[in-house]
Parts: sequence; structure tokens; C-alpha cells
Amino acid sequence: MDALHPRLLVSRFTECFLFYDAVLPGLIGAIRASGSASGPYAHWDVDGQGVLVLFDRGAMAAVARTAGLPANTPPAQDSSMFVCRVTDVDTGLALCLEHGASLVAGSCDRPEWGPNLRTAHVRDPEGHLIELQSY
Repeated sequence: MDALHPRLLVSRFTECFLFYDAVLPGLIGAIRASGSASGPYAHWDVDGQGVLVLFDRGAMAAVARTAGLPANTPPAQDSSMFVCRVTDVDTGLALCLEHGASLVAGSCDRPEWGPNLRTAHVRDPEGHLIELQSY
């Protein structure tokens, strides 16, 4: 059983699925364990442990009976971030950009956060913030 795993609720399921399916193997060695681009659910694992779930926002709203509530109206400050520890931030950044991510903050050394820490930040096709980090 997976102890923890982020679940992103997305409106643009197919685009987000194609993005994560393309970048997660190269970023963190995750493989798709279930799901397809047709949705409404997909998940990726590393060594049999869940690392990310995508779930269609409308399908989840139906289950949670929240379909009548307003959707978030961007722009707003982020309330969550998907963090991927990678071997090389620059390579991971290039991979994400190649597959449709939008750049938030390029590769940068962050000695104030820790020795040898390097980060970059992108957004997936739905706009979720992703941090690539190495140290």
C-alpha cells in the first residue's frame, strides 16, 4: 500500500496525462501503472510505490458532490507543488519544456536552501507548479 501520493485534479486530463507520461520516466524513473489518455484516472509508480495520480476534476467533483462549487479562478498563488528530485536539473528542465511545460523559473543554484541544492520550476499543461531539484 502506498503511504502517500499526490493526486492532481485536472480539467485538461489528456494534455496532463501526455505530459506526465512523457516526463516522469526520465525525471524520476516512474512508470505508468494504470490509466490512459482517455481518463478519468491514471497513476505512476517508482519501485511499486505510487508517486503521482491524475484524476479528472469533474469526475472527482461528482464523487465528492462538489460540482456546484465555483472552480478556482487563476491567477492566484499556488496551494500545492509537485517536487521531483532529479539527477540533473538542467536535463529535467529541458525534458519538461520539450513536452509542453511552461517555464516559471530557470535552473538556479540555491546555497541558502542547502549545500549543492539546485532547482528549476515549471508548470504542467494544467498550470500545476513543479519543482525540479537536485542536491
